[in-house]
Amino acid sequence: MSDVEMPLTEHLEELRWRIGKTLLAVAIGFGIAYTFSDVLFAFLTHPVQEAAGPGGVALIGTGVAEAFFTKLKVAFIAGVFLALPAILHQIWAFVAPGLHEHEKYYVIPFVLFGSLFFAAGGAFCYVFVFQVGYRFFLEQYATIGIEPTLRISEYLSFSSRLLLAFGVTFELPVLAFFFARIGLIDHNTLLRPWRYALIGIVALAAVLTPADVASQLLLAAPLTVLYGVSIVVAYFFARSGSADETGDETTGEP
Repeated sequence: MSDVEMPLTEHLEELRWRIGKTLLAVAIGFGIAYTFSDVLFAFLTHPVQEAAGPGGVALIGTGVAEAFFTKLKVAFIAGVFLALPAILHQIWAFVAPGLHEHEKYYVIPFVLFGSLFFAAGGAFCYVFVFQVGYRFFLEQYATIGIEPTLRISEYLSFSSRLLLAFGVTFELPVLAFFFARIGLIDHNTLLRPWRYALIGIVALAAVLTPADVASQLLLAAPLTVLYGVSIVVAYFFARSGSADETGDETTGEP
């Protein structure tokens, strides 16, 4: 770790450049994804059509420019996924000056596993949560004798929030690795409040998923597993001596 401390203005300047590079990466991903926006839109609407059964469900637009803005949103979502390795690299590069020299080499596994876990979260949402959630919502129309007709912008907003939410929540082990390496946490930090963590997981699942027990369990179950994995990750990758140093500072021992 460098003994030279950067002044606040230099930190802010560094942050500004990192954010700029992150936005540039998203913009490049957006440009690539926009050329395939029609294919991507069909990909995103496939789960609800499959859940609707034979004949599918009608998707409508109610605004003159709604189709255009829908394509932009689809491209932006895909752009975030494409740019994720660059985003994670910029995050690591921003905090790297505060790490020991040998810890800076963890950038490759951080970016690699961060990208994989984010993609895994999105894939889990697409394959399992969409299937259960959309089937549940469409069945509610049938119970009241209404033929569902969905607005494309509302459907896309709902789907994109779920995809991004699952992607972010699947980053939990990667964040545990990161915070453990910089000495902010160890396995005890995560293990001690496990009861409150479980309550928080259930509450988060209730907020982020459709209002049915099955969908909530589909998020709560993997989150619980990921929380356990995070404890193991923090145990093996916590900075050596960080817990002892904290204890020494607390007790006043040299």
